[in-house]
Amino acid sequence: MFVEVRNGQVVRIEEYTDPAQGSIPPATRFKDGSGWEEQAGYSRAAREGDLIAVSGTTADGPDAYAQTLEALRRGVAAVEALGGSRDTVFRTRLLLTPDADWEQAARAHAEVLGDVAPANSTYVVNALIGEGFLVEVEIDAKAVGA
Repeated sequence: MFVEVRNGQVVRIEEYTDPAQGSIPPATRFKDGSGWEEQAGYSRAAREGDLIAVSGTTADGPDAYAQTLEALRRGVAAVEALGGSRDTVFRTRLLLTPDADWEQAARAHAEVLGDVAPANSTYVVNALIGEGFLVEVEIDAKAVGA
């Protein structure tokens, strides 16, 4: 990618199309249309070789259990869209606000991924961007057969 900056402002962005320059096939990125992706310039998930990384994913819901369950489901769907599966998830991160019930988040994680038992870190953070979010989930996985 070439980014031209003048006076501190981005004036042009070009994707390389020459394979010798390292073009990125579009299939290595997945966007679910959340709206945040375009505003902040990111993808829900990205694949590099056989590794798949899912960006921090939030979900609406009345409590930490519901939000974690839906965020994990969206994250696993992104993994699957890039050639992975629930069974190839090897690491998760749960970011919880002080108002989130960690036991609810843990129960949802166990329901979705308990039999896979990925490495996990759970953190308490001051706040998340977006009204009412209690939980944000990140997922790392490998492509199927990798």
